[in-house]
Amino acid sequence: MKFKSLGTAATSIALFATALTGTVAAAGTAAAAPPKDCSKAIVNVKAKETVKVRTSPKTSATALGIWGKGKRGGICNDGKAYKGGSYTACGKKSNLWYYGGDKVNGWVPKTCINW
Repeated sequence: MKFKSLGTAATSIALFATALTGTVAAAGTAAAAPPKDCSKAIVNVKAKETVKVRTSPKTSATALGIWGKGKRGGICNDGKAYKGGSYTACGKKSNLWYYGGDKVNGWVPKTCINW
């Protein structure tokens, strides 16, 4: 019975904190994804190597498709790179990702895109 009342108290505190701050904090959650504004895109960008286009900026994310080596595509958000999961790709190590693609848009490693 003590555990049940502790859970209720913790929930009440969390709700109160949310009311004060307007945000919900959760352990282990990532920051909100950056805007995917493809109206401001860098076009005719080539991939250095064939890369997977992913649902989020990390190598464990689901692949939506591929961007073939030498194929032209676009990088959204005026070519701004965003921090995500670390990777080694195209001979370099980084944690920076672009949002874009050639046939489908998603997250691609910055080190594999030429522009």
